[in-house]
Amino acid sequence: MKTETQQADDFPHLHHVKVIGQHADLLGAVREAVEPHAPDLPESAFALRASSQGQYLSVTISLEIQNEAQLLNIYTAVKAVDGVILCL
Repeated sequence: MKTETQQADDFPHLHHVKVIGQHADLLGAVREAVEPHAPDLPESAFALRASSQGQYLSVTISLEIQNEAQLLNIYTAVKAVDGVILCL
């Protein structure tokens, strides 16, 4: 996913990353992937939701992004998680 480059003055800002996938422990896998790039996030930064038929899970991460490199590293790490179908 290539996004328009953020201006330096757009940071830091609150950003929401949504991950959709099929994984027995999607929340745990996503937390593990994000940890090196955003250490010490509280549990409240993560929200887990099942699809209406229970076939998919979604995890929404709300965090303060410091710069574009951090944001790209988080997206790259999350996309690499086994079972992730979509990352927004």
